[in-house]
Amino acid sequence: MTQLTHVRGEHLRAALALAATGVPVLPLRAGKVPFGNCRRCAGNACGGRPNMKTPGPCACPGPCHAWAAATTNPHVLTSGPWQRAWQRASAVAYHPGGARLTVVDLDNADAIAWARTTLPATRTVPTTRGEHWIYRGTMPSANAVRPGVDIKSTAAYARWLGNGTGVTAPLPDSVRALAVKEPPAPRRAAQSLTGAMGARGGACPHRTSTYLDRGVAMAVQQITEARSAVHATVYRTFLAVLSTHGRCGCLTDAHVARLFTAAQAKGESPRHCTDAWTNALTTLGL
Repeated sequence: MTQLTHVRGEHLRAALALAATGVPVLPLRAGKVPFGNCRRCAGNACGGRPNMKTPGPCACPGPCHAWAAATTNPHVLTSGPWQRAWQRASAVAYHPGGARLTVVDLDNADAIAWARTTLPATRTVPTTRGEHWIYRGTMPSANAVRPGVDIKSTAAYARWLGNGTGVTAPLPDSVRALAVKEPPAPRRAAQSLTGAMGARGGACPHRTSTYLDRGVAMAVQQITEARSAVHATVYRTFLAVLSTHGRCGCLTDAHVARLFTAAQAKGESPRHCTDAWTNALTTLGL
């Protein structure tokens, strides 16, 4: 057995061990990239996943759909085209979102230094040029959220580089916020979000800030826990917050940003957030 054959055998053994723990895996070829689409899937002929955006109806037996091909099925991993792929593989990759994980990919020393002063400590895995910080929970993936920092979770793959060190911490809001674009001001007024509401001069029901903070926290939780009809949930939640807290001028841009961040973490675009907010304002006559 040649050394190269032995290494590739180790890749498959590592993949099977990961799959047994519920981590979806796939082989990477030279250059640390997934295997290309097979002929039957080229040009979206399969009607499924060649663009690697979302899983589709494709039943291709080969590992040619990148993150969407990742699997925990040992029979799939060791048979047919997959077996041949492992014979050519240069590394093992996994789908973090499929394992309910998020990887913060820190690509250089500056990015690592930033993370150490900004993000909660968690399981850390050394990479060729930097580190992977791994959190428990999922979110939309995003590249270049800041210099040298990518986020890999849903619809993405990451190289498997070992278990690393430390305890995997829950995914914090500070990481979720990295992938959220700054919400634009409502298009119907060139004002800040709270300025668009206007301080109506009504009696303020908030004897302390706790009442307002609790209301915003409950709204964020409601959006975060939505399992379906996210867009409708976001609008109803915005409407409820504005109905209770929107007339006296106490609702700040920071509060609104928390709501927008929660909505965008569930897949809402900045435009949809702004439209829902503006519609809620209009409905309430604010």
